[in-house]
Amino acid sequence: MTVLVLGATGATGRLLTQQLLDRGLRVKAIVRSPGGLPDSLRQHDNLSVIHANVLDLSDAEMAEHAAGCSAVASCLGHNLTFKGIFGRPRRLVTDAVRRFYQALKSIGCEKPIKFVLMNTAGNSNRDLMEPVSFAQRGVIGLLRLVVPPHRDNENAADYLRTAVGQNHAVLEWAAVRPDSLFDDDDVTDYELHPSPTRSAIFDPGRTSRINVAHFMADLITNDQVW
Repeated sequence: MTVLVLGATGATGRLLTQQLLDRGLRVKAIVRSPGGLPDSLRQHDNLSVIHANVLDLSDAEMAEHAAGCSAVASCLGHNLTFKGIFGRPRRLVTDAVRRFYQALKSIGCEKPIKFVLMNTAGNSNRDLMEPVSFAQRGVIGLLRLVVPPHRDNENAADYLRTAVGQNHAVLEWAAVRPDSLFDDDDVTDYELHPSPTRSAIFDPGRTSRINVAHFMADLITNDQVW
């Protein structure tokens, strides 16, 4: 089984890549800076590093990289700097999701490819009409206007929700929405919920990045979890 990982040099992307390799999978990683990968990953026999900016790839190149993959995982995100938050590309995640979906449609697949999108607890699933307080809706609306990365996260998930839908012949997808992230060395017990169980604004929880990576790897490798 081969998995294509976008954002493999990020804090969670590195952990996901390691999780997948530890499970014996082959991994392709599209990265802008291969030096952002630790030596233990770069030297792994089952990792193929593709040095490229994902948005600079042509449709044919995207299709070539996705060919032969059973799953795609996106841990793309914006750097938490002024330039990363307010600079370009402002639609990094959305445009990457859209372009890979278009590339996947051009590949002949015997069964749908899994697409796992790392997202945020601050994004609501409009298909489920999740309960969100009036105050939280107001804050989220403000974030949507003034913080491009939040809008990008929402638009990326909405693209999958509206353009791909729930019963597509080429692509099956899941959006993973962790709460405030922190670093930890080991996977610990964690609970799964289809929707956030607390306010991402006024009562945020905490989720370790390694648990997010573990769960994303489970989604990819375990059909029962999927």
